[in-house]
Amino acid sequence: MLKFLQKTVLAAATGVALLASTGAAIAADWPKKTIQMVVPFPAGSSPDVLARTIAEPMSQALGQTIIIDNKPGAGGNIGTRFVARAKPDGYTMLLTINGPMVTAPTLYKKSLGYDPLKDLQPISLVGTSPNVLIVPADSPATNLTEFIELAKKEKGALNYGSVGAGSASHLSMAMLEHAADIELTHIPYSGFPQIISGVIAGDIHGAFMVPGIAMPQVNSGKIRALAVTSLEESELVPNMPPVAATKGFEGFEAISWDALFVPAGTPEAIVTRLNELTQEVLARPEVQEKIRALYFTPESSSPAAMTERIQSEKVVWDEVIERLQLTLD
Repeated sequence: MLKFLQKTVLAAATGVALLASTGAAIAADWPKKTIQMVVPFPAGSSPDVLARTIAEPMSQALGQTIIIDNKPGAGGNIGTRFVARAKPDGYTMLLTINGPMVTAPTLYKKSLGYDPLKDLQPISLVGTSPNVLIVPADSPATNLTEFIELAKKEKGALNYGSVGAGSASHLSMAMLEHAADIELTHIPYSGFPQIISGVIAGDIHGAFMVPGIAMPQVNSGKIRALAVTSLEESELVPNMPPVAATKGFEGFEAISWDALFVPAGTPEAIVTRLNELTQEVLARPEVQEKIRALYFTPESSSPAAMTERIQSEKVVWDEVIERLQLTLD
């Protein structure tokens, strides 16, 4: 019996050592060819620019070309699904935002075609950005409290723009409506440029969007920003009060992020190598400068921390979606 146990332990130890050496060999031998980084949004979008910002130094470090492959559509779900179904060999990566990973599974319960937590392996967070609440430059509301008071005067009299049902711009305002006990009229638009134009013209009374889109217009005086959706004041938009700083809105948070993923089943050694490389690239001053210019804070994470982030955010946004009884199937 003792000999049997000794043999079993030896075999197990040998197996672990073999797996470790195999993993190390895979990492040492990878990559041998061009790597595809899928961005499920159009060229010129913030995820696309972020992807190109980190792809070049990653490519140099790996000694292989990383090509950006834009696969837009369905709010990022099409490109995300493509990577979820790709071969897990380290040659297909994904840079995407919250939506396809956090809210899409609840919005598209029948038709999504992938499970973010089962079909994709996180590599690292890349960057985060709060949203800002904007209003026309001549709006009577000069702060969040005044905006809410204005909305309470007449139910549905104020409207807001979003880039569609289930988008971050829609769900963030729905969360604010619930917290403030107000009702606004939702007007979906085809994109943020159209929303900006509507706010400048005074046709739209409010909207949430990332500062990378809003702040150039705010700085030029064409629109006004009232609050930011980070829990504390953001370095990206200094001197702008957080929604959470207003009494009754403690804990209000709506952060946009971009992160890297690979198909589930990608060798652990490659996942580790990519995570280490992402952290190293994001620590470079020149990369940080480019990311901050987009109004994003460069921020890395472990794969496990990224999974936890998705899970915790899903709880928050599922509550909003279910309260709206919203489905996009």
